[in-house]
Amino acid sequence: MSADRPKSKKGVKRSPKKKSTKAPSMRVNLGGLKLANPVMTASGTFGYGLEFAPYLDLARLGGVVVKGLSPKPRPGNPGPRIVETPCGMLNAIGLQNVGVDAFIEEKLPKLRKVRTRVIANIFGESIADYVTVTRKLNEAAGVHAIEINISCPNVKKGGMSFGVNPKEAAKVVRAVRKATTLPVITKLSPVVADIAGMARAVEDAGSDAISLINTIPGMVIDIEKRTPVIARGIGGLSGPAIRPIAVRMVNEVYNAVSVPVVGIGGIMEAGDAIQFMIAGASAVQVGTASFVDPAAAEKIVDGIAEYLARHNITAKKLTGSLVR
Repeated sequence: MSADRPKSKKGVKRSPKKKSTKAPSMRVNLGGLKLANPVMTASGTFGYGLEFAPYLDLARLGGVVVKGLSPKPRPGNPGPRIVETPCGMLNAIGLQNVGVDAFIEEKLPKLRKVRTRVIANIFGESIADYVTVTRKLNEAAGVHAIEINISCPNVKKGGMSFGVNPKEAAKVVRAVRKATTLPVITKLSPVVADIAGMARAVEDAGSDAISLINTIPGMVIDIEKRTPVIARGIGGLSGPAIRPIAVRMVNEVYNAVSVPVVGIGGIMEAGDAIQFMIAGASAVQVGTASFVDPAAAEKIVDGIAEYLARHNITAKKLTGSLVR
């Protein structure tokens, strides 16, 4: 009897199956916002995106989240507004921006030429402000999603005053949801007693995804002058110092809601972003790292791709894969 390999019914030897060399998918879906990869930039740290065009390929990012937009231009807080801290920085910019009208007329036409998703971060001193900005952006070609900022600690009115009360947060989200057909992401503050409860409140109000965390209020003192270094007194702490807190909160929210979660806080390299994804984030936002290395976000895209290939896992499967 022949010792040849088994033959097919047609008498032709079967060829051994070739292993697929196709790279694992990095695509993610944030409640209707489809991204080519899970890496976005964080609002307030990347300008309007165009400022960073000389340093990296914006088209390689999953999305660009622009500076917070208000109904009218804002000058922000007086300086000093930024100070470096161990493992991070403190800022009190005060949501300085050109206003929604100037953004639509001057910035957006240039952003439309970049093949990436544009997410408009919005804020206001009243619910009416949020609605005004949302309606204008909803009619503007080139905006792919709205991120609601109810968590900035560096302004006197609005911002975190909505973000520490579930009922008030829900009112803002509900109003924005009614004013737009775009996907809505709500950015949460870490300065709450129950982050999971806050997340459920905005989910119930209509948020398609949830991003967290914003900065943590802090202070740096000049010991010779005995005065705060930041002119406003307090600022928002960002950078690697807050990352373990952010990862923990992302995991809590991931286990509490059914909508996608976006992780933010001290992501300096790909391994940091991967931590957030394992904890439950479908995508991440890179912030302070861009001050250190303007090309950081693009390098993180490459690092995540390498990790996915090495572990033969897609970005979608990586999300929430924490083993306890």
